[in-house]
Amino acid sequence: MKNPEELYLVHVPALVAVLLSKEKEKGTPLTEAEVQEITNNSECIAMPLYAKREVEESRGYVDINPENCWAEWLVARAALNRS
Repeated sequence: MKNPEELYLVHVPALVAVLLSKEKEKGTPLTEAEVQEITNNSECIAMPLYAKREVEESRGYVDINPENCWAEWLVARAALNRS
């Protein structure tokens, strides 16, 4: 069982939204280095698991995991470009 007092970093706004916005602003696909830099410099808030889950529920999706941001961004980007 997870420690109820353990804190999780939640990007606000969602990391996927920040990356999408930066890519649209740039006009070309982000590089892995750019995704890493944006991820490392994006705003986030530490919160307990129950609050993190509430944020995810209110967003309607689970955000990109910052520790696996490049691989998850490629998947999210492909899905967003299909819609």
